[in-house]
Amino acid sequence: MKIRKAVIPAAGLGSRMLPAAKTVPKEMFPVADRPVLHYIVQEAVDAGIEEIIILTNRCKTVMHDYFDYTPELEEKLRAAGKHAEVAELRAIADMADITFVRQKQTLGLGHAVWCTRRIVGNEPFAVLLGDDLMRSKTPVIGQLISASEGFGAAAVGVQAVPRSEIGKYCSLDVTHREGNVYDVHGMVEKPRPEQILSNFAILGRYVLTPRIFEILENLPAGHGGEIQLTDGLNALCREEPMVAVDFEGERHDTGSLEGYFRAMLHFSAEHPRLAPVLAEFLAGRDKK
Repeated sequence: MKIRKAVIPAAGLGSRMLPAAKTVPKEMFPVADRPVLHYIVQEAVDAGIEEIIILTNRCKTVMHDYFDYTPELEEKLRAAGKHAEVAELRAIADMADITFVRQKQTLGLGHAVWCTRRIVGNEPFAVLLGDDLMRSKTPVIGQLISASEGFGAAAVGVQAVPRSEIGKYCSLDVTHREGNVYDVHGMVEKPRPEQILSNFAILGRYVLTPRIFEILENLPAGHGGEIQLTDGLNALCREEPMVAVDFEGERHDTGSLEGYFRAMLHFSAEHPRLAPVLAEFLAGRDKK
């Protein structure tokens, strides 16, 4: 079945990005000339997704505004002859069919995904985490969709991380299938050293079947007292086929200050207006 819908969880409190995230959602922090969330929605659209469900909370209505029309601003821009800017703003509002759902309690990523069950319905769907920004030639979620449809399985996007870092993520039990695709047999969230299954960790992209909703509904709280999506996936891969895709691309964790800074540098270096400014700044630093 074609993957038509994508879920973007973006209801977290942004505690790693305080104090800025106290008033501005971390998903709306600008990278070059647009917010992180814009890039993630664009990735889904570029992969052929038709409907997008964004999980928010009561403090993040600015996300709704960003993907809406702004008649007053557009009128002033037209009066100033800035028709290209008006066209760009309209294109943002029209880029996807977006539905917003509130996660009324921050009970974990698994709970956030479960909150979308009525809108997603009985069909497979994609999940793109709202603070994982990807740079790739082919949309990362598109790579997962191709694998999911090709192998008739749920899919998770993975890359190898240093063994010293795997405890910050999850660790997957996998066997090689073909190319960059692996069969998934199990996983552990934030493993202790003796629990590490491999250096492969899921990095912010998934294609799931609707069975995950039933699993999450009955799942006890896991690490940190939250409903962990990893625990749900661990149960799902024991019931249905699941593959891990060692995706092509570079992932930036924009939910951390260090990851956000790296993303800003990388994307600015590719931006036609910002690249010369960055190059000039770095050249000046080298002369000091």
